[in-house]
Amino acid sequence: MTNITIYCKNNKYIGICLSGHSGYADEGEDIVCAGISALTINFINSIDMLTDEPYGETENEEEGIIDFRFDNLPGSDAELLIKSLVLGLEQLENDYKDFISLDYKEV
Repeated sequence: MTNITIYCKNNKYIGICLSGHSGYADEGEDIVCAGISALTINFINSIDMLTDEPYGETENEEEGIIDFRFDNLPGSDAELLIKSLVLGLEQLENDYKDFISLDYKEV
């Protein structure tokens, strides 16, 4: 199962941590992991290339971990991008409840 924690502060999303592999199918055929990865990597690339928001990020591909956090509360462009990411992940969770778990944590 992929466990996803959405970090919130003052009613704004400020980061996300993903851990684990979904286990939906074998490596290379797992559409759930592929969907999660595509949404998340596109989000990080978009923040990097389309905004000036400072952030920190760590990854461990072997363990399936991505931890991303804004250094400050995000501006409007970054806020829209992370809201879009969360929306996509929520929709995946609705369709694949046995393979994705979303949790929201106030920090």
